Amino acid sequence: MGHRVKIPYSPVKNGNRYWQPTKQMQDKGFLPKPLGKDDDRSRKVALGLYEQWLKVLNNEEPAPVAADATREMAEAARRYPPGSIGESFQRWIKTEEWKNMPHSTRTKVLWPAWYRVRDAWGTGDPDTMTFELMSEWRAELVEEHGVGVAHKTMKFWRKLWKIMRALKTAKGDDPSLGMRNKAPAPRWQTYTEGEAVILVKRAIRAKQLELACMIAITWDTLFSPGDVRLLAGRHVTYRGKTGQRSLIFDRTEDGRIKTGRAAIGTVSRRTQRLCEAVWRGVEHLPDGYLFRKADGKPFKDHELAKAFAAIRDEGDSRQLRDMRRSGSGEANASGVSNPGLLSAKLANSIQTSNALHKTYAPVDVDAVIEFDKARLAGRAKRRAGNE
Repeated sequence: MGHRVKIPYSPVKNGNRYWQPTKQMQDKGFLPKPLGKDDDRSRKVALGLYEQWLKVLNNEEPAPVAADATREMAEAARRYPPGSIGESFQRWIKTEEWKNMPHSTRTKVLWPAWYRVRDAWGTGDPDTMTFELMSEWRAELVEEHGVGVAHKTMKFWRKLWKIMRALKTAKGDDPSLGMRNKAPAPRWQTYTEGEAVILVKRAIRAKQLELACMIAITWDTLFSPGDVRLLAGRHVTYRGKTGQRSLIFDRTEDGRIKTGRAAIGTVSRRTQRLCEAVWRGVEHLPDGYLFRKADGKPFKDHELAKAFAAIRDEGDSRQLRDMRRSGSGEANASGVSNPGLLSAKLANSIQTSNALHKTYAPVDVDAVIEFDKARLAGRAKRRAGNE
């Protein structure tokens, strides 16, 4: 008997053959799937798939998914069994409910979680899922990716199950409900004003003026880094008399990147002077980003995080987003007891639900300024306690 030539991306396990393309191949539309018993038929199918991939790789024929396709387009081009978990997800991403979710939620939370679900159960029938399978899978997620990733993935699974019930592709109860989806410990790190000032000065000395502005704005406004890096010309406004005008960033129309909640950001005179010095001679169009890299494009999330990490002290693991927690801590130290002020500043649902707060207590610049006063009082109180 002659030696059989190994077919790339087609391993045999327990007498069964599988097609297991790489992530690069999957992005181009080649879907992993079982090919059945290892025999001449399955070998022929595997060889055909491999030859098709070589043609795509050598530009002899187009990929099943175009290179410039969106994630939704790429996912819609896949082929899943009727009634499967994958087909259910394809139906979900075509709905208005999916499109209306914040872009950052879809990009940073839902898509990464779906890829993990897809790799494990994409071709499966929802009603064949069991508690034992879910429990084992979550344990594997924790071991491979950590508690945080496992927590987010299971939250996504439970949301997806509700969608599958609505689509009537899942008939029973969610098998994961008997599990405890333990969340990671919340972040607790904070900054002091002095530390924030030092970081701004370091960025200036490093000639990273846009980064300096973004750090200063994050500290003053308590916006998230994502809200700051995507500020545009239309968000800039001023309040007060000529000569004493105060710079304000108004996101009441666009809302926060993550939640869509209206937000107003006030800054100190020091931050205002820094920003106006950096912008001198630059005309900002309504859709033009305020802070850009050398290539004219806005900072991506990971690029801003990397730039910030480069100016931190060695061994310091705090992140730019921790400044939001710092500001609320200062206000609390002043004894402020109005949760509405904190909600107005952070643009979060602290006092009431998002819908109710937006309807009956819309974000107001005066409330934000009152929060700033409480924050200054709390900062002074903390300094006095440390003397």
